Amino acid sequence: MTEPTTVIPDVLRILDITGILANALLGGALARRYRLDPVGFVTLAVLSGLGGGVIRDVLLQQGPPVALTDPAYLTTALLAALLAWSVQFQGKLWQRVFPWIDALAIGAWASAGTEKALLAGLGWVPAILLGVVTAVGGGAVRDVILGRMPAIFGGSTLYATSATLSGVTVVTLREIGYVGPEVPLIATFLGGALCLISRWRGWGLPAEPRWSSARRRAAKVARSFPNHPAARGRVRPPVSDDETPTPARKPPSDEEHRGT
Repeated sequence: MTEPTTVIPDVLRILDITGILANALLGGALARRYRLDPVGFVTLAVLSGLGGGVIRDVLLQQGPPVALTDPAYLTTALLAALLAWSVQFQGKLWQRVFPWIDALAIGAWASAGTEKALLAGLGWVPAILLGVVTAVGGGAVRDVILGRMPAIFGGSTLYATSATLSGVTVVTLREIGYVGPEVPLIATFLGGALCLISRWRGWGLPAEPRWSSARRRAAKVARSFPNHPAARGRVRPPVSDDETPTPARKPPSDEEHRGT
């Protein structure tokens, strides 16, 4: 019977290639949306499919990135670019399939990246971090190239959170003694499931809260004294003792505007 420790790298390779195929297809579909030429298809597919793994391997410093040493990696990305260029991914069928491909890529890469970091001897925190980088790094680089904000910084899909869940699952199962190849598969399922649910339910992380002390005080006064001007929205932020109001500046005259 094959030992689990010898099976794990094979499982990781399968997950890596699965993530490459899924993300490269997404990059190719985005290239079609932007009406790019074949060079654009190849560029976006390679960036999406290999970017996160290359960043991970460079940070691990264990030789050249596997995307440059294993022919299957680059070949998969190029075939995905060719497929995306040949077939129009649009319509109701693509809208139904896209979330599943997206979720599969996030879960597979996050679990594979975390597992590789653990095998390299890193602790659980950097291992989870590298798993997240593996999952979202390629998509972030692709979005920057297209001049738009990376999807991981906002939206209704918890990409980074789902990748973190996959990484935490791998670390937790390894810590409690599970050594079989089913660990990254379970992590892929959980991370992908959260990605799907968050998309369908419209979940997202809260934005930065903007607290206003003047508004809080005005609301408190309005509750205590309903007839106070604050209750009618006519309150202004108070001026501190060491601060004097700046008088309104008059518009410049014609002579001042001309500099005479």
